[in-house]
Amino acid sequence: MPADKSLTAQALLLDNQLCFALYSTSLAMTKLYKPLLDELGLTYPQYLVMLVLWEGDGLMVSELGERLYLDSGTLTPLLKRLEAAGLIARIRDVQDERRVRVSLTAAGRALKTRAARIPGCILSASQCSIPELISLTQQVQALRQRLTA
Repeated sequence: MPADKSLTAQALLLDNQLCFALYSTSLAMTKLYKPLLDELGLTYPQYLVMLVLWEGDGLMVSELGERLYLDSGTLTPLLKRLEAAGLIARIRDVQDERRVRVSLTAAGRALKTRAARIPGCILSASQCSIPELISLTQQVQALRQRLTA
């Protein structure tokens, strides 16, 4: 078998696909988060929204979407459910009614205290050191940036 056919065969093996490694790892990570987030009454995407708002409250929906790489069609139902749960409030901008600002409620701010244990649980389950996780995160972020450029 010529070398180029062997390389092609290797390139098409599932276990050699970066996309599959990322996808299957994402599934495993989401499965790990599920029981932790169930205790908080949040889905994984809702948790991501809350993380962004805990970093900086009072963002516009468009800013949340940019930060999370989500379009408004995906983000709006998430926000409606968080609002129904009493964790956020959505308020139309007085100067431009097309813009909606998202703010944490007192319950949303209080939930941060309960969520504070999650990163430690993930760190423990990963069996990685903090420097290893930081390095992995930075590598994946750099890849995302190159792919979206």
